Amino acid sequence: MLARIYQPARTAMQSGQAKTGDWVLEFEPDSARQVEPLMGWTSASDMRGSEVRLRFASQEEALAYADRHGVQYQVFAPHPRKKLIKVYSDNFRFDRTAPWTH
Repeated sequence: MLARIYQPARTAMQSGQAKTGDWVLEFEPDSARQVEPLMGWTSASDMRGSEVRLRFASQEEALAYADRHGVQYQVFAPHPRKKLIKVYSDNFRFDRTAPWTH
């Protein structure tokens, strides 16, 4: 069974950096999901691939867990965060490219 180890991005409802330092070990599903014919719900026969997500404080802890339990894994490095520095006074600069409107 293959697992992914990654650092999740923050949610769209989150403006701060809380809970973004954790690392997640998530198993790949063994089989595709099936559509249940009566109700149309999707179901999976593999519990680990669909519902198990393990959180770790660091990447080393996640790698040690995978090695200890014999799980093959892929590590996805996080993308560097771009800082966009905004200054309120830039709204009123004389060399502004877009005109200021009310």
